[in-house]
Amino acid sequence: MAIIQDMMPAFELFQPASINDALALLNRYGKDAWVLGGGMDSLDWFKDRVKKPKVVVDLGQIKELKGIRQQGDGVEIGAMTTLTQVSTNSLIQSRYGLLAQAARKVATPQIRNQGTIGGNVSQDTRCWYYRDGMPCYRAGGNTCYADTPTAMNREHCLFEVDRCVAVSPSDTAPALIALDAKFVIRNSKGERVVNAEDYFIGPKVDIKRMTILKPGDLLTAIRVPGAWAGGRFYFEKVSDREAWDFALVNVASAMIVEGGVIKQARIAVGGVAPRPLRLKAVEDSLRGERVSEETAELAGQTAIWGAKPLNHNHFKVLLMKNLVKRAVRGVKV
Repeated sequence: MAIIQDMMPAFELFQPASINDALALLNRYGKDAWVLGGGMDSLDWFKDRVKKPKVVVDLGQIKELKGIRQQGDGVEIGAMTTLTQVSTNSLIQSRYGLLAQAARKVATPQIRNQGTIGGNVSQDTRCWYYRDGMPCYRAGGNTCYADTPTAMNREHCLFEVDRCVAVSPSDTAPALIALDAKFVIRNSKGERVVNAEDYFIGPKVDIKRMTILKPGDLLTAIRVPGAWAGGRFYFEKVSDREAWDFALVNVASAMIVEGGVIKQARIAVGGVAPRPLRLKAVEDSLRGERVSEETAELAGQTAIWGAKPLNHNHFKVLLMKNLVKRAVRGVKV
């Protein structure tokens, strides 16, 4: 069990001025290094002494990682761009309003002013058993404290349970998946670009990680293509509190509608699985259909197929169904 201390454990702090300098440090220190973005999540880990890195690499001085710029017919967002900058940027608002909506729903204005989009998509799960330092599977132990007869698990998984039932907490991740964004990752060997949905992994792949990032890797940018610019968007987040809280369930959808008929659709949800889920079966059910109550009902039913609620989160099944229905009905024809 974590015990809150009055000071953080000692670590060596580096503040590189370039991406190359940061990569050199990450390559040098490997798994002993911790990447610090806005610090909204990192400092809690340190203060609770659950995470004890030997080296912290602060990215705050790297100008290359900040800003929103047009790239071809799309945009590129530096990983250290704040959530406030994302939500208020005129280009994002006019072409990719879905992302602006999602960023605007994260936490509070103070946190959005400091927190970064790279940090929001890369943050660890919020499961309190894990974050309190319990020796669960994710922490290297041999049990899941959230998946027992007496556990409090109303915020936990409906899908893709594999030993761990903790969920992905990001609000911007479903929106980026719906927009078919690409994530740019660099390390000492070079650069690779992955689809947003492939950036996130579940416990079947690696129970100790939420993303594909390994020691030495650095998320440097997020690219949103022009294909979905100006689409018909919908984002909704349901949480226990309006602010400063994580989603029980959130939904993000991007659609192209012509003459009342859905030509293309991408829908993703968060808060129901160890990674944000793209609902491909729902997308297939929507293409070629008219925007109607019947179409929305089918989409909602399809979305929850295979859900396996825990003792205290059965309500999330109906919540997820209704949010997907609202995403379909919410499209302005």
